[in-house]
Amino acid sequence: MNVGENIGAKLQINQANANKQIAQAMAEERRAMAEAFRQGILGIMNYYRMKDLQADTKMPEEIANTADDPADSQKKWRGDAWTNFPTNCSSP
Repeated sequence: MNVGENIGAKLQINQANANKQIAQAMAEERRAMAEAFRQGILGIMNYYRMKDLQADTKMPEEIANTADDPADSQKKWRGDAWTNFPTNCSSP
């Protein structure tokens, strides 16, 4: 390891590259879905069944993953992601 090497900067660059690859994969998935709709390969009802199945499998996994972590006690399920809510938030 070089003494003058900035490890923090390298980590940030690696994280940025990973984020870019994730975004590109998600964009490719959206393009593939759009093309399947256009070609009639995937109907809208099939799409909603698929999304429902994904949600049915993802939510229990997320609940199981956060049950062991007390820091996640302030996380709430909102649509397709867990969202942090501040502890000083009063409920309506």
